[in-house]
Amino acid sequence: MSAKLERLSQALRDVFGDRIRSLVLDRGELTIEVAATEYLRIARKLRDHDDLRFDQLIDISGLDYSTYGNAAWEGRRFASVAHLTSVRHNWRLRVRVFAEDDDFPVVDSVVDVWPSANWFERESFDLYGIMYAGHPDLRRILTDYGFVGHPFRKDFPVSGYVEMRYDPEQGRVVYQPVTIEPRENTPRIVREENYGDVGHG
Repeated sequence: MSAKLERLSQALRDVFGDRIRSLVLDRGELTIEVAATEYLRIARKLRDHDDLRFDQLIDISGLDYSTYGNAAWEGRRFASVAHLTSVRHNWRLRVRVFAEDDDFPVVDSVVDVWPSANWFERESFDLYGIMYAGHPDLRRILTDYGFVGHPFRKDFPVSGYVEMRYDPEQGRVVYQPVTIEPRENTPRIVREENYGDVGHG
């Protein structure tokens, strides 16, 4: 572990103690996991504490761990992950929080802490179905408002449920069941004539 990451790890332990569920260093990156009930308080302290000063939120993404590592996952299914930067200390940190309920995943919104979280949390809600309690405007951002389901969940069908098309007779967009014809994909090898011959340029 580099001296910089060692200082960050120690600062996190000093400030939060056992409120951090885990602290993992992997490939030169530090990740902490916190409980959903502590997430918002810890986020504020990460931003405001002089020894930390994580003043920039780089992004937030949702995660579905239902088949993590090509095996059955034993823990909670849905997580929200925030990537933070401290300009003052030149530190980066990943913060992961698991939603307590797999059927209706909810974690606190951090929009009041880092306003740039707004669209990231909307994206995570749209694609994974993670609800962000306290978000000022939680609605879909990438899929259509009438879209059913959350396409990045690992149990979402590859072809979806419905397709959308413009109907010229009705003069509007209509939804209909997916009509994808099954097809066989056979790879085709195309090579130039004399491919691999010595002296062929």
